[in-house]
Amino acid sequence: MGSISERIDRILEIFPERRWYRALTPFERLVSTILSQNTSREATIKGFENLRKRFKVIPEVLAEAKVEEIKECIKPSGLYNIKAPRIREVARIILEEYGGDLNSLSRLDLDTARERLLKIPGVGFKTADVFLSVVLGRGSFPVDTHIGRVAKRWKMVRSNAGYEETRLAFEAILPRGKRRRVHLALIEFGREICRARGPRCEMCPVFGVCEWEGKRGI
Repeated sequence: MGSISERIDRILEIFPERRWYRALTPFERLVSTILSQNTSREATIKGFENLRKRFKVIPEVLAEAKVEEIKECIKPSGLYNIKAPRIREVARIILEEYGGDLNSLSRLDLDTARERLLKIPGVGFKTADVFLSVVLGRGSFPVDTHIGRVAKRWKMVRSNAGYEETRLAFEAILPRGKRRRVHLALIEFGREICRARGPRCEMCPVFGVCEWEGKRGI
């Protein structure tokens, strides 16, 4: 079980897919991804549910919503002074440039769709890749802080590797059809076991082959 692929397969066995956003529209998923920036899953869900109670989460509505009202809804997700105007601006752009229909991106090749998303203010690499992978099933591999930490501890990338280096390292070994599942499972693995502080090495299914110098003996 020394190879990265074998480790990933073991982690997939332990962490089944859990998708609270299964019923969300593409636009709702994009909004929830913006809310998830620099916060927890629980805070993201709370902020999104508050927003959905107050507004119909569609571009036509949020593009005209008052920023202060959006802020009030999304406070649980944190950074609401940044995220609220960002959500309204994203809604405006989606409405004006895509006719309110993000499904049109699924008709573009992956690189072009990614470039288009990255041009939207507030949509960075992670947000674009989450949308392409989770919503459109396009095969991008999103990297969050948990995945980045695991990659460095497994010596897949340099200790100072950035987002793109880590993304490409995973995409090099994962078939497109598997990337979404691995992304979600590694996030859970990083949250629950390979934590930044107080890692639970005694629970780790790949402890014996982990290269991290800081791992705790069992």
